[in-house]
Amino acid sequence: MGRPVTHGAEAGRILRGPRLGAGSITDVPGVLLGHHQRTGRGWRTGTTVVLTPDGATAGVEVRGGGPGTRETDALRPGNLVSTIHAVCLSGGSAYGLSAADGVVAHLEALGLGHPVGEAPHQVVPVVPTAVIFDLARGGQFTNRPDADFGRAACRRASVKGQARGSVGAGAGAISGGLAGGVGSASAELDLGSGPVHVAALAVVNSHGSVIDPATALPRLHDGRLRRPDRDQRRAVADAIARLGRGATDPERGGLNTTLVVVATDARIDATEATRVASVAHDGLARSIHPVHSLFDGDTVFTLATRQIDLAGPSRPSALNLLATTAADCVALACSDAVLSAESHSGVPAYRDLAPGVAGG
Repeated sequence: MGRPVTHGAEAGRILRGPRLGAGSITDVPGVLLGHHQRTGRGWRTGTTVVLTPDGATAGVEVRGGGPGTRETDALRPGNLVSTIHAVCLSGGSAYGLSAADGVVAHLEALGLGHPVGEAPHQVVPVVPTAVIFDLARGGQFTNRPDADFGRAACRRASVKGQARGSVGAGAGAISGGLAGGVGSASAELDLGSGPVHVAALAVVNSHGSVIDPATALPRLHDGRLRRPDRDQRRAVADAIARLGRGATDPERGGLNTTLVVVATDARIDATEATRVASVAHDGLARSIHPVHSLFDGDTVFTLATRQIDLAGPSRPSALNLLATTAADCVALACSDAVLSAESHSGVPAYRDLAPGVAGG
């Protein structure tokens, strides 16, 4: 995987590039990660919450033909709300949007939200939310996340929150006929006034495949994976061909979506955060094929905790390097999600079909 292209020395430099299977969104100071999921006995779904207790500037870009979202309009540059404290990602399709109610209640109890009065408790938490379709995947159609899932994910949020695997919103995820899940990647940049961190968390539930059936490897990786043997390549290609169409056929209930949160401690405004979210979608395009289809609701959020200035002679070039590195992190986070997932609902996991390729 190539490094981002810089535009002269003024763009800054990469101190630590993203690596497959390493790094977490909590590598960004001020970011906490929490999951809650239920599996078994009619359940296979969950909720993931990214918390920024000290507040963050946010942006969002929604693509694909089937999004399920809440409060994304509040993040448009120029609108009233300038700071948020959480993003909620959930299973359950549109029903799962109610998980955000629990996140709102959690933030209200902490006095975190948009101030609407003089008293400290007079706040309205704004919690942008997006959902994946995982209804009836190993569970009953009527079993989906509610406010209790959001509360539980918030209670479990920490700097050591699990960054990858079949957890939280990724518990019921499927990617192109293989098990999907949660993945992460992070990087560190020198943009002129101290190290700047950037990281991505991806919940991969994609209509398209992260794995190239010709090579049985992720479309995007960092070159450190072992080459699958012939039997492994055949097993992976057969699973994608056999299960990919049926598992993602909308007429059989298989609607999809990949959700991403990009976090950074750079001091950027809402317009710049929105630009980072837009560029970060390139990471989806590089790692998933096809992407942004009618059957996906691909959504990328950006959270900026605003701790480090973008210094140097060219702020636009520094912002560009930040955005392109975010796209690199997104691409590897998507690959990480599928490599880390566990088999479920009759859908095999990559690591079971090609053990040892990624250390599985």
